[in-house]
Amino acid sequence: MDFLTPKQCMFLGKIAENLEKRGHEVFKTARRYREVLQILELRKLDAKIIGEHGGKDLANKLRASAQRIMELTPIFKEVKPDVAVSFSSPEMARVAFGLKTPHICINDSPHAEAVAKLTLPLSEKLLTPWLVPKKVWVRFGIPSSKIVQYRALDPWVWLKEFKPNGKVLSDLGLDRSKPIITFRTEETFAAYLLGNVHGETVVIPTIERLLSAKRNVQIVIVPRYDEQIKALEDAFKGKVIVCNSIVDGPSLLSYTSIFVGAGGTMTAEAALLGVPTFSCYPGEPFLIEKYLAKKGLVKRETDPQQLTRMILRTLDRLDQERKKQFLKVQEMIKKFEDPIDVITREVESTCKKLTDSVKP
Repeated sequence: MDFLTPKQCMFLGKIAENLEKRGHEVFKTARRYREVLQILELRKLDAKIIGEHGGKDLANKLRASAQRIMELTPIFKEVKPDVAVSFSSPEMARVAFGLKTPHICINDSPHAEAVAKLTLPLSEKLLTPWLVPKKVWVRFGIPSSKIVQYRALDPWVWLKEFKPNGKVLSDLGLDRSKPIITFRTEETFAAYLLGNVHGETVVIPTIERLLSAKRNVQIVIVPRYDEQIKALEDAFKGKVIVCNSIVDGPSLLSYTSIFVGAGGTMTAEAALLGVPTFSCYPGEPFLIEKYLAKKGLVKRETDPQQLTRMILRTLDRLDQERKKQFLKVQEMIKKFEDPIDVITREVESTCKKLTDSVKP
């Protein structure tokens, strides 16, 4: 199993835990990437670190990927896995294909076209949420017969039995008696956004306007990269809390009054946890966001002035907004199934087919 992003640590970590409980051996790999290394430590996930994130330069992304393929190959030959599982890891898919190991791919992000093109044609199966139509995936080179859908959003894997840890409040110096507004910055280094994001980030001007409104609130920013940390600390000079190391995201969101996300995973997490949620994602809204917006769980706004007004209005009627959000979530999750069960079943089925094929 290959862990490339914080979300994958949360998601695949739960899948691995379930497989291990069922008697399987799971060998975990990851890449050197600030948030991934920190969340592996936070979640006590033991993974072999192979290669690194390629950063924002396309040539460096290519070199980093090629290097990971070279380093993964001897590990595959040593471990001899029956099945490889990844959340569309190009390196895992390529090595598994080259060494004739079935690769099971999980993906809920058809907007990330580069990784879809590099992984789906090489995969034995694709597992994906039901709201992503099969025809969206088929165009990347995988037949619909290899696509298995589960009825749930990915964060449900780690949120369905989640209990918040109040330690996150003391770690960040937060006062639970005052409203907390949490911001997540954009994924500016992702291949699907490179060259498509212009102008100033929405996050900084929105926070500046909130500070000017002089409300008695606490503002927390969860950055993605060291460069973002420095830029935010320089911009706000101690007026807001900038997380300079990984935090227990679900616990922070559980105590958050309002969430503003410029990405995907934390936006979906916040919505599912019943937090009034706004999206200022800088690209075309992705399918998951559109679904959550349709359900009334996410409001989209990319104009800082209008976004600030919406946040302040929500603050004025926070209890009512949280109650509405909670009731909508409860109605939605009634129809969810457990993706862990679906994915475990497909992994075991693939293993069984492999075993049956080598029997005399």
